[in-house]
Amino acid sequence: MSRDLSVIGHALSAPTRSAFLNMLMDGSSRPAGELASAAGVSASTASEHLSVLLDAGLIACKPRGRQRFYVISDADVAGALERLGHLCPPAPEITYRQAAGARDLAHARLCYDHLAGRLGIALADSLVENGWVDTDLVDVTPSGASHLRAQGIEVNELTQARRRLIRGCPDWTERRPHLAGSLGSAMAQAFIERGWVVRRQAGRGLEITRAGHNALKETWRVSAPL
Repeated sequence: MSRDLSVIGHALSAPTRSAFLNMLMDGSSRPAGELASAAGVSASTASEHLSVLLDAGLIACKPRGRQRFYVISDADVAGALERLGHLCPPAPEITYRQAAGARDLAHARLCYDHLAGRLGIALADSLVENGWVDTDLVDVTPSGASHLRAQGIEVNELTQARRRLIRGCPDWTERRPHLAGSLGSAMAQAFIERGWVVRRQAGRGLEITRAGHNALKETWRVSAPL
């Protein structure tokens, strides 16, 4: 069956809509006013662009009281957008803050609900190198299940989720796959809850804390410098 790609193409054709999607790619939910302010457009213009993204099924709207918050529709949409990033040129960096933000994203960020950037790649490499995950990023090995259990992550529970346990998600900044799926989400949640990474004040980049660097070296046996 052929697909009408023009609907998605139209939704992605405006820089403002691209900016909105980039801001939501960390799995956050944001009100229209915040999106409009960050993209430098008026509330009415933001509303028009959000309607296009909603009609295309790329985002969803979740009412909270009198406000409406916008999110990426689901993990499949987030994964498709991350993969499309391989085909897209980087957005022009106009200010020092934008350039610094781009560096932050390349270093460590959330891709919807899992870790990406150099941090995500380093973790995926370590899981494979230590024999905890197979080389194709498809399944967890018995030793990997034991290691993850020691970190409070039960693989048996994750396999019962509706989504795949492991999926290689192409990283648009590193051009290599990082770890997605229910395991990738559980690992990201553990890193955040334990204070190994914290969200930066602006943008969707993550900062690796001192405790995080220690955990990467001692617990996850990451050899790459971060």
